Amino acid sequence: MSNSLELSRAQMQEMADQVVSRCIEHIAAAGRQPSCGDVDAAALCRAMREPAPDRGVALEPLLDEIFRDCVPRSFTTIGPGYLAYIPGGGLFPAALADFIADTTNRFTGIWQAAPALVQLEANALDWIREWMGFPPDARGLFTTGGSMATFNAIVCARERHLGADIRRGVLYTSDQAHHSVLKAAKLAGVMPDRVRAIPSDARFRLSVEALAAAVAVDRAAGLTPFAVVSTAGTTNTGAVDPLAAIADVCASERLWHHVDGAYGGFFYLCDELREGVLAGLSRADSLTLDPHKGMFLPYGTGALLVRDGAALRAAHEATAPYLPAMPHPADFYDPSQHGPELSRGFPGLRVWLSVKLFGAEAFRAAIAEKRALAVEAARRVAALPGIVMDADPELSLFAFHLTWPGATRAGEDAATRELMTRTTARGRVMVTGASAHERYLGRACVLSFRTHRAEMDQFVDDLAAAAAEIVAEGAV
Repeated sequence: MSNSLELSRAQMQEMADQVVSRCIEHIAAAGRQPSCGDVDAAALCRAMREPAPDRGVALEPLLDEIFRDCVPRSFTTIGPGYLAYIPGGGLFPAALADFIADTTNRFTGIWQAAPALVQLEANALDWIREWMGFPPDARGLFTTGGSMATFNAIVCARERHLGADIRRGVLYTSDQAHHSVLKAAKLAGVMPDRVRAIPSDARFRLSVEALAAAVAVDRAAGLTPFAVVSTAGTTNTGAVDPLAAIADVCASERLWHHVDGAYGGFFYLCDELREGVLAGLSRADSLTLDPHKGMFLPYGTGALLVRDGAALRAAHEATAPYLPAMPHPADFYDPSQHGPELSRGFPGLRVWLSVKLFGAEAFRAAIAEKRALAVEAARRVAALPGIVMDADPELSLFAFHLTWPGATRAGEDAATRELMTRTTARGRVMVTGASAHERYLGRACVLSFRTHRAEMDQFVDDLAAAAAEIVAEGAV
């Protein structure tokens, strides 16, 4: 039996044709797929457990299993009706970029190993830096997502303000912050009892007054406040914290200000939001972004920007005798000196190729369209009988609940959960809820490049029908 893992040119061509054909068929059918597949698949998953095969099998039946049995048993995240959680559409050119990256398989962890390819990634980071209004000496890093970006930002803040005295450090964030903030702090050595969840106001935004008071209390107790993590678009309600006011507090108190813009950061491309609700974002010391959200790229595409590029490098810089000894020009970006990884993929190619093919203006227009669709849909939802709007769309996410005369909080929560379930069960759109301020809220997030007016019409119609059913059946 041959032990060769090499394939002939004809074999590679045949396999590539089979895979690409299946993928294109799947994308073409995205609008006809149920918005949420049957994910009650525990029995199937148990039946799928198997030992590694001793001998290989043909590709065709494996593709059948993937596309027939596995992919449909999932959320249809690529579909135009996916309004759940925070959508990530998955632009096709990014898949081509990954194919190029994986087949050429060049090492882009250090500049010397692939200088021209690393420069493509540096260009993509620089485009994002310019879009976010960060200065030329800012540096960045592509990550697997917002969680890793936030982790690296907190490490930078810790190194800058705490040094070795980590235990005295205190980090502040909102009670509406993404759970990854607490996880990132813990991984960076800042334990949960040194993370303050600052109360949010009636609009689910971090209270600046409560923040300032908490900092004063901790300083008086002999602790060392060192960082604030604010949010540009919370996952629960889409709220944007008062970024400019928080930046003022951080400047006055000498605190690192990190903005979690994983969901909302790319709305900074919209003039009305850049000068409005997102004003102050460009003053941040560091910024989490998720191109797999606001740039519609595949999951696993996160990014971090740090205003002082030297701080990002200082937190990660390292070398070893086995690495190339040739000098590294100071004006060139080196991924390994700005992040924790040496061996890594080539995520920047996804961003670079997509922007080169579509152009920046296409991304500006697409993000503006999602904002407009959400604003109009929220207006129509607010007009439905029994619907109370809890959070208007500051960006492209809004939240609401179902009520009726004499309703109790528990009854409203149960009815709103049922409303999300029944709306999704109609198959055309998928929506999810969240708990905030001790209330269960229905929510819709518009952020797929495939979502347009027709899908929002379907959402409003299906939501209205489901709400009417719930009331008529006496479920409330």
